[in-house]
Amino acid sequence: MKRRWLLVLAIIVLLTVSILYGTVFSRSAGVEPQKYENIGIVIEVVSLVRGRYYQPVSTVDLLRSYVATGTINGMLSETLGDPYTRYMDQRAYERMVSQTTGTFGGIGIVIGIRDEQLTIISPIKGTPGERAGLRASDVILKIDGKDTTYMTTDEAASLMRGPEGTGVHLTIKRGDEVIEVPIIRAMINVNSIETIEMIEPSIGYIELTNFSDSTYSELVEALDQLEAEGMKGLILDLRFNPGGTLAAALQVANEFIAQGPLIYFQDRDGNRMAYEAVEADTRERIPMVVLINGSSASASEIVAGALRDHGLAILVGTTTFGKGLIQSIIPLRDGGALTITEQVYLTAGGHDINKVGIEPDIEIVVDEETEVAIYLDEPDVVDPQLEKALEIIREQTE
Repeated sequence: MKRRWLLVLAIIVLLTVSILYGTVFSRSAGVEPQKYENIGIVIEVVSLVRGRYYQPVSTVDLLRSYVATGTINGMLSETLGDPYTRYMDQRAYERMVSQTTGTFGGIGIVIGIRDEQLTIISPIKGTPGERAGLRASDVILKIDGKDTTYMTTDEAASLMRGPEGTGVHLTIKRGDEVIEVPIIRAMINVNSIETIEMIEPSIGYIELTNFSDSTYSELVEALDQLEAEGMKGLILDLRFNPGGTLAAALQVANEFIAQGPLIYFQDRDGNRMAYEAVEADTRERIPMVVLINGSSASASEIVAGALRDHGLAILVGTTTFGKGLIQSIIPLRDGGALTITEQVYLTAGGHDINKVGIEPDIEIVVDEETEVAIYLDEPDVVDPQLEKALEIIREQTE
């Protein structure tokens, strides 16, 4: 306890001196001094980051960044370079909590951080966001005029949620073009399985669009249906699947993997903990291809990586999004909260995919126009990734 108080005292002294020095320096240079946030909350955040962040962090580096930027999120961004570790003030946190525990409307997009920018991973089919023309890789610059710099994905999502029939205005950057997109919110209720069909007499196809509490039961029902129709090989389409719950991903992977690790969790000291498969009720092995692309993220990457690492599937398409970090949300004394990365996950084969994604076994690149047409299921579109998957399955089942 004594050491803890000495550490807190040292941080207060360092922070106070640094702020005073920064203020004096700014005035002497004729620069407007920074407006600093509550020192008590800064100390609380620094303490949490030092103790729980998935990589070792220097207190001095944090304080220097705080003095340089004048904000907690500026400090976190400058020091960590981690877009998923962010501070939410009381208003933002309360909005997030209230809108994730009740029933609210939304616009139907999944977001992430790419190159330190709030980015659309994938719009959801049949939702206001998709109908408004939003696309994967669109950068969200503003939400109702609020700049998204340093904004957490949770905070951004809470701003886009709201009562059905109300409007939200997004400022989007697409390439070099900036677009203003007004959208009317609607109730979002999306099933995990978009398509189930026998493409050929012995080849089944399942399009899995997200991972939620209902995903596993939907998948089991789909597999039972296809097996009853004579399926001998399976194409699992995870393109445009931005992920979802970790539990759902592990259930899906365990449906095919009888033993061994499904995923590894790694802490800041490099210690790994495996989540092992359970053999009960595992499906019999059949030829399988998993389709992936740059909008396959998080839970999709867990499943694709596990199936390939266990030698159960061939991956076809393009490199996945690359999100391999696990966050926790910690309430703070000021009523706000800290979203902090506490662990990294590795695929079943021990591969770290964060920021690099999973490369396919067979890369089939399609142009943007074709990719959009595939996503929208436009008639007569030629899908070279699916054609390659069919070719592979045919060779293994004939």
